Amino acid sequence: MLKTLDSILERELTPEAWQWLSGLINKTNDKSALQIAFTAMPRHTGKSILSLNEEDVQEINQVLPKFNILNYTADRLGRVWLLQHFPADDKASYLKTIGQLFRAAEMNELVALYGALPLLAYPEEWVKQCADGIRSNIGVVLEAIMCDNPYPSKYLDEAAWNQLVLKAFFTEKPVNRIIGLDERANKELAYILSDYAHERWSAGRMVNPLLWRLTAKFIDERIFADLKKVFADGSSVEKSAVILACYQSDYLPAKHLIDQNPDLKSFVESNQLNWAHIAQSA
Repeated sequence: MLKTLDSILERELTPEAWQWLSGLINKTNDKSALQIAFTAMPRHTGKSILSLNEEDVQEINQVLPKFNILNYTADRLGRVWLLQHFPADDKASYLKTIGQLFRAAEMNELVALYGALPLLAYPEEWVKQCADGIRSNIGVVLEAIMCDNPYPSKYLDEAAWNQLVLKAFFTEKPVNRIIGLDERANKELAYILSDYAHERWSAGRMVNPLLWRLTAKFIDERIFADLKKVFADGSSVEKSAVILACYQSDYLPAKHLIDQNPDLKSFVESNQLNWAHIAQSA
């Protein structure tokens, strides 16, 4: 991973900025130097969005599948690079130092830190920090945790995971970019989202059709009542989402609903209708 980050940053930064950054390698075991450099990063690297190519993406995914740094700014990737160079052999020292960065961080620093969770040493130790971050009201911080980040789905317990997904809907984040969405779906979450949908309807507000993706494996009499309501009253996108959810279910009434709509069923079977299409249209 570091070799790829080196290559990207050396290519994207000015020679002066790369010289400054690469000159920190021998200083990263100094906690004070790390903290100073972490804060000073944008003054040296700037904040321009990096121009990544397909080879960059593939090399990173070979090391950490689904980890995505597209649209990273130079200072954000520089901070990730810095974290990767900080020695982790002394666990207590490592946890204390990175923990201090979290506690002292301003918004953009938090974005870098939470986005880097999958790369930090001792990953199980950052579960509480991740759960704390989900309670943030800062949109870009939430996106750093929720979007294109493999850490939450791998390490959060069910309650924290469910809170993350619910908050993603509540704050209108791009839910389709949550890694592990289908693998971590659970019945409790399906019921939580059903309750959330009812609250939205009572307030006369729309419900993101991607919500029904999380209920597909758990459709029962209660969930199916919601789906029938959406199919009867909803838009074409909402109807499509209902059919997709029902298609992934073994609940018999859901299968009957699909059979009653052969055109939509054929779109699903031919993959002309999938959750990616729903996300683009929602």
